[in-house]
Amino acid sequence: MELIRGLLILICFALALLFQCSSNVEGRYHHHKKQKDKSSPVSPSPVSHPAPARQKPVPSSPSNPKDSIFDVRKFGAVGDGSADDTAAFRAAWKAACAVESGVVLASSDYSFKITSTIFSGPCKPGLVFQLDGVLMPPDGPGTWPKADSHSQWLVFYRLDDMTFTGQGTIEGNGQKWWDLPCKPHRGPNGSTAKGSCDSPALIRFFMSSNLVVSGLKIQNSPQFHMKFDGCEGVLIEKISISSPKLSPNTDGIHLGNTKSVGIYNSMITNGDDCISIGPGCANVDIEGVTCGPSHGISIGSLGVHNSEACVSNITVRNANIRESDNGLRIKTWQGGSGSVSGISFENIQMENVRNCINIDQYYCLSKECRNQTSAVYVTGVTYRNIKGTYDVRTTPIHFACSDTVACTDILMADVELLPYEGQLLDDPFCWNAYGTQETLTIPPINCLHDGQPQKAVEASAYDCNS
Repeated sequence: MELIRGLLILICFALALLFQCSSNVEGRYHHHKKQKDKSSPVSPSPVSHPAPARQKPVPSSPSNPKDSIFDVRKFGAVGDGSADDTAAFRAAWKAACAVESGVVLASSDYSFKITSTIFSGPCKPGLVFQLDGVLMPPDGPGTWPKADSHSQWLVFYRLDDMTFTGQGTIEGNGQKWWDLPCKPHRGPNGSTAKGSCDSPALIRFFMSSNLVVSGLKIQNSPQFHMKFDGCEGVLIEKISISSPKLSPNTDGIHLGNTKSVGIYNSMITNGDDCISIGPGCANVDIEGVTCGPSHGISIGSLGVHNSEACVSNITVRNANIRESDNGLRIKTWQGGSGSVSGISFENIQMENVRNCINIDQYYCLSKECRNQTSAVYVTGVTYRNIKGTYDVRTTPIHFACSDTVACTDILMADVELLPYEGQLLDDPFCWNAYGTQETLTIPPINCLHDGQPQKAVEASAYDCNS
């Protein structure tokens, strides 16, 4: 009897202990869940670049209603790389232009050849040119229609809210243009023949706004790969541009009189400037770009033929420049006017680059240029965290400013440039350049004057808004 009683007490004690553990576990679960729900962060908003350019969703494939997709093959395009598909593209463009969110579709697995064409607006908003196949011009000047422009091929004119995108390739067929004897050193015995040497820019956007170019592979342009003239609100991202290192005048992206531009996460290799920024450009943001081989990122040339040139608020950051003849360059002609201001180069990695940091106010294509008293005023240029290696054939830092109009407010911080191989032959060069060193540079730049020049520049005389 005592044994049974003891067993009953033991069983009751075990059941009580089990209930208490279960209650504690359940209580801890609900407390943890409550705390987790209470402290769970709200999903962050997507990080967007602080670019002035308009941002909008970029389609990877047409998601528009079927009645707004205009496949060029249904308009008669053959897509065999030989037939002339120009008429089909023009007809598809006309149809897509007339409807909202229309899509011109050039499908994958086809190669389309078209002659020089102007795709003009105005069009209904949301127009998309979707290239998933290959698009190419005639192969060289010998097959170029005589009536067509020799200065441009694909032109997009007077458009607003238009996207050029896809996973396809624009093949420029540039080799026969590069070999013309009028091209630099392509004539007999390495000479350059005189006379006109027009070659087509591959893609040109003219007098247009709110543009997106994304995803495309652009290669082997006869001359500039992509130009923007008189445009505002441009987003370029995730594109690839390529042509051989010695292909002449094959700038990657050229901006002229264009404002509010974002260029992001793209790769450019070519025979001239990776990105060139001409007169009349402002509010340009460049980030995540890899250049090289190329001639680097250039502002200019500016002020040719005594012209006024105004460039302001340009930012280049988190970029790589490799195996290039220039790194970060500002180039102006003698005799110009206007100003270059508010320029920031930050977090740039160099690899075997000549002229890594370069301001050249004596730019000239011959030996016949003379010094002049007028010049484009260069002020407010920041170089921050510029590191890597340079080609020792030229000094890595070169500030050649105008005799009469000094460069001012140059800021140097965390600049460390080492020889790629060999030893530096010349120290950094400065002429009439004024600024501040936040940190010591490598190599030391003792030639940069502190503060301001004794004869201060009258800013109003170079005011581009007047």
